[in-house]
Amino acid sequence: DFLCISLVNGFTQLRYNLGDRTVILQTLQKVHTNGNTWHLLNAGRVGNEGYLDLDGINVTQKASPGMNALDTHSDFFVGGVSSLNLVNPMAIENEPTGFTGCIREMVINNRELNLTATDPKGGANIGDCDGTDCGYTVCKNNGTCQVGNSGFSCSCPKDWTGTKCEQSIHCSQNMCGSHALCIPQPSSFSYTCACTLGWTGKYCDNKIKFYIAKFVGNSYIKYTDPFYGKRDLQYSRLSLNFTTNQTEGLIAWMGKSEDEDNDFLAIGLANGTLKVVINLGERISVPLMHRKYFTCSDGRWHVTTVVQNQTCVKVYLDEELILFEDIDPQRKYTALNYGGICYFGGFEIGRKVNIVTTGLFQKEFIGKIKDVVLFQDSKKIQLMKAEGYNIHDGNSGN
Repeated sequence: DFLCISLVNGFTQLRYNLGDRTVILQTLQKVHTNGNTWHLLNAGRVGNEGYLDLDGINVTQKASPGMNALDTHSDFFVGGVSSLNLVNPMAIENEPTGFTGCIREMVINNRELNLTATDPKGGANIGDCDGTDCGYTVCKNNGTCQVGNSGFSCSCPKDWTGTKCEQSIHCSQNMCGSHALCIPQPSSFSYTCACTLGWTGKYCDNKIKFYIAKFVGNSYIKYTDPFYGKRDLQYSRLSLNFTTNQTEGLIAWMGKSEDEDNDFLAIGLANGTLKVVINLGERISVPLMHRKYFTCSDGRWHVTTVVQNQTCVKVYLDEELILFEDIDPQRKYTALNYGGICYFGGFEIGRKVNIVTTGLFQKEFIGKIKDVVLFQDSKKIQLMKAEGYNIHDGNSGN
C-alpha cells in the first residue's frame, strides 16, 4: 500500500494503492515554477474515494468496490526519501527524484507537522525557505510578526502575551507549580491549574499516591503497554472496575486515537448503560449496547471485561455475559492493532471526547477506576506509572 503526491511534467499528481489497484488523480492546471508563487494543495482519500485540490480547483475519483483502508507502517517522507529505491514503481510516473522548492503548513489528518530542524525524525539537505526571521507562523494565536534590526518581534492580540504570543495573559502571573499546566479561563479572567499524575491541590503542590484513580471530568490517564510487541493481537482482553453516578462518559479507549483509521476497543457509558465499540480496521465501528437494565450509573462498583477473539466479542458485566457478537463473519480483519496505547477517562487536554470519538461517546468520565488488567496478565497495571492530568486519590471515602 502507498499514498504519494508528486510533480509530473508541471502537474500535481496523487497516487494511492490500498492493496488492489493504483488510483491516479492529476490536477487540471500546472503549477507556477517561477519560485515565488505559493500554491495551496489539498489531497487525500475517504475510503477509496480520492480527491486532489490545487488552489481551489478540485479533481475527485469516485468510490468503487474494493479495498478502502491504507495499511502502511513506514516512515512519512516529505520532499524526498532516504533512498530512491524505496519508492514503489507505481507511485510515480517517471524516475523518482527529490523535490526542489519550498513546503510549509503541512497538515496530516488535521494535525500540523512542525517542519523545523528538531521536530522531524530525520532529513538531509534542508534549508530555511522564508529567508526572514519571521518565517511561517512564528507568532502564535494570530499574532503579527515584524522584522527588526535585532531579529523579530510579535504584536499580540489582547488575550495573549510573551515573545511569540504563546502565553495567555490570564496565566502570566499564575501560581501553578512545576507539576502543573496553567489553563486560562478567559470568561472569569482567571486560570486553573491542571495537575500532572501524582500531584493535587489548587496549585498542584501536594504529592499523592493512589491505587484507585478518581476522574473529575477534565482528567485522563494515558498508559503505554510495555508488552505490546509480544501480544497476540487477535486475542485481546481488557478488564477493570469502575463506579460513577453519571449517565455519559468514556471509561477506556485501547488505541492510538491519532486518526479515524486507527484500530480501537472502547468502553463507556451512554444513557446510563454500558457501551462497547470495537474497530479492527476499515472503521467497522459496531456499537454494542447493553439494554437489559440501567444500573451502571448507580454509584456502585461494577466490573466489566471485554474479550476479543478475532472478530468475536464477549462483554461481561459483574461476571455475567451480557453481549456476544461476531462483528465481521467474513474475518477480513481479526487483530486489534492498538499501538500499545490505552486511555482512561478521556484524552489529552484540549482534545474533546465527542470529537476524538466522532460522537461515539459524549464526554469525559467522572468517577473512579481501579484493577485494570490487560490481556491475561497476572498483574494489574500501575496507573500511577502512566502519564495524565487531574487524577485524584480515589482510595478515601469508598
